[in-house]
Amino acid sequence: MAEAEDVCRLASALPHVVEIDSDGFDFRVGGKGFVWSYPERRPGRPRVIRTDIAVLYVGDEAEKQALLLGEPERFFTTPAYDGMPLVMLWLDRVDLDRLEELITDAWRMRAPDAIVGDLDIAAD
Repeated sequence: MAEAEDVCRLASALPHVVEIDSDGFDFRVGGKGFVWSYPERRPGRPRVIRTDIAVLYVGDEAEKQALLLGEPERFFTTPAYDGMPLVMLWLDRVDLDRLEELITDAWRMRAPDAIVGDLDIAAD
């Protein structure tokens, strides 16, 4: 079972990551977001930042659908994210190894080509 603190620890450990000041967590690489807190919006109510749910960049619609259909107990989406390569992840339904894999994959997809190799250097 993961928590927001785990997201912060794992994302911060990746090379060239910048944390954006927010009410939850918001991490970017090369100016592009790869994992952040879910900004829940309900009609007639103010937006609520949900730190128990992570929004992850997944690369493309095929990957998004694979996660949504393959692990519906962990991943979901909303109409606001239709057509976007993003999924929401219930943090309390994922273990730390899987969370690290997801965050690292999101980082790889968003990092500029010139710095992707820095991840392998950091791991040594």
